[in-house]
Amino acid sequence: MNIRTTIFSLVAVACWGFQTPTFAQHVVPLPDTVAADIRVHPTGVNVNATGATVVFLTYGGLEDYEPVEALWCAELEDAFPASGLRCRPETIFGQQPIGFELGSASGQRGFTDIMTIPPSVARRAYQRALRGERSDFFYVRRFESRSGAPDVFVPVTCRMTGGGARTPFALLDVELGFDSEAEVQSVLRGSTLPRLHATIAYSGTGQLQGRWEVVRPGDAPPTERDLLTEATLPIEERGLQRRYTEVGQFSVFLPPSTGQSFVLPGPDPQELPTDVEGLYQVLLRVEATDDKEGDSDLAAAGAGLGVVNSGGVAGFPLPPLRYFVGSSHSAPIAGAGALELLRPGHQITMAHDAPITFSWTASPSAVHYRLDVTDRRGGPVLSATLPASQGQYLAPPWMRDRTDDGIFRWRVLALDAEGTIVDETVWRTFRIRPE
Repeated sequence: MNIRTTIFSLVAVACWGFQTPTFAQHVVPLPDTVAADIRVHPTGVNVNATGATVVFLTYGGLEDYEPVEALWCAELEDAFPASGLRCRPETIFGQQPIGFELGSASGQRGFTDIMTIPPSVARRAYQRALRGERSDFFYVRRFESRSGAPDVFVPVTCRMTGGGARTPFALLDVELGFDSEAEVQSVLRGSTLPRLHATIAYSGTGQLQGRWEVVRPGDAPPTERDLLTEATLPIEERGLQRRYTEVGQFSVFLPPSTGQSFVLPGPDPQELPTDVEGLYQVLLRVEATDDKEGDSDLAAAGAGLGVVNSGGVAGFPLPPLRYFVGSSHSAPIAGAGALELLRPGHQITMAHDAPITFSWTASPSAVHYRLDVTDRRGGPVLSATLPASQGQYLAPPWMRDRTDDGIFRWRVLALDAEGTIVDETVWRTFRIRPE
């Protein structure tokens, strides 16, 4: 089984500290605080000049402010009549809308932001630097007041490097699979499964540590938050993720990334349970580790005390690896698909008048499917129950106008004859462009 989980590909350069003689190396001094005392830490990070970068950021002092969109740009300007420094419009590289992020409230006045810089943004900054212009660029988050006060803009400096030792230690792509040719692994009760592995693309360098867990038939399925790495969560949510049967541990030092993927061996196949018939899921649980290039100081951000370790951050939920245990007459046909979402694609933007068709792969255990659609805050928008023979659903036209910002989340549940959940996808997000 081979699951692609990220929207970007890793193209890293093999060096520890990337420098090009023609790059201008001056950095605009950034204020420690802005109006409303909204601060961020770290205020500056090293990023991969030719690939993706993921960084854990902490904002503090929000009071009645809430985060809105964030932009990447080459130059800043005074945001008057708003507060802080905002992007100069003609130098904008890209936008990261709040609805597509993994950020969340932290404490009473804080906000945790997972900044995922796609290669397209890094490429534009790199091309600009090759022309002799400044080599750094900026990530600017806008905060909006609920009481009508002026907006606040908070910038973070992004300094280009080679994606090696001086960039934050982050996972960029993860693929789980068995050492076999079967797309879906199916075995008889009491049998031993083949070995499995995880292929991991990463940036920076650090200690990759964690554990392997198995979701057994009858266990409550993991949520999208359960599938995030520990370093992706705010400090108060760590330790609250649902735990399952542990079948192995790992702790491996990953050297500075040179653009190659690391293959992490899975647990001992003898430890993978096959004693009960049904669908199982193997989870890769990555724990947070110390990373001086990306750790976040809560006191510096005005969001508490202590340092939040962010080694092992990832901008996506880690994919589970499924296998089926059954008798000779109940096991699914080899090559049958497990439950996965197909379209709309994750984080895409659709035209307002385009038909909205949801589709997914077949689950061998499903008698019915339930499609759930919510707004980005989790408010219900639509729910439909469909027979197992139906793998798609055409949404009614009225659904387009059921959110204020056009952002929707969706998932599919596989149900047995009694209505029990036997399989579940993670939540995915898409946006409908306003008229």
